[in-house]
Amino acid sequence: MKAEIVIPARLASTRLPEKLLLAETGMTVLEHTHRSASLSQRASSITIAVDHPRLADAARAFGAQFQMTDPNAQSGTDRVAEVAQMKSDVSIFVNVQGDEPEIEGASIDLVIALLEQHRDASVATLATPIRDRANLEDPACVKVVRSHDGFALYFSRSVVPHPRSWQDSILGADPTAFLQHIGIYAYRREFLLSLQGLPPSPLEQIEKLEQLRFLQAGHRIIVGVIPHATRGIDTREDYDAFKRRCEGQAI
Repeated sequence: MKAEIVIPARLASTRLPEKLLLAETGMTVLEHTHRSASLSQRASSITIAVDHPRLADAARAFGAQFQMTDPNAQSGTDRVAEVAQMKSDVSIFVNVQGDEPEIEGASIDLVIALLEQHRDASVATLATPIRDRANLEDPACVKVVRSHDGFALYFSRSVVPHPRSWQDSILGADPTAFLQHIGIYAYRREFLLSLQGLPPSPLEQIEKLEQLRFLQAGHRIIVGVIPHATRGIDTREDYDAFKRRCEGQAI
């Protein structure tokens, strides 16, 4: 199966304006993400799905393939779907968020492999163990519950599963009781092309989690588990920490 990485890139960002164009490390966040994604061994190509000429110019400057997408697209998945419409020779599309400059090629390869191995799955994604109670109880940390065979049962901002009585030992259980969802997805092309006819679902609207639309419509999502999550960039503090890590690597 031919697989392609798509990096949805939106110029506007609420907490850190135009973060994908920040270049205090010597290259933009967008270029960092593209370089990290290029370490994938299973993907044959990368397209940046941009919504603004400035992002197109940035992609062109470092020689990346890009596609202009609808500025009014509701989500990164919609931008990936736009690219999928133009590429009938690609079977699997991997959505790598543009603000993930430290994404690991192995994570990309894993979601591709999961779709190749599980033919009844429409989508593949990843999760990592939660070992900290504050993180567990943070609504910004999305939790996922899996079946024994690795398929998603539910995603939530709430604590799921919810312990009837709390014991700190629950956080250290092996296998882990709690999984944090990581926002990397691999989709089958036919699934992406069907999204236009899939309206927002009641669960999606309550939790504000797009993946619940897929589940509630009956699509199967296979979830792989990795030891840790890479750190994305949402705030100035995130970016400053990323800069320090880059400086440390340069020493």
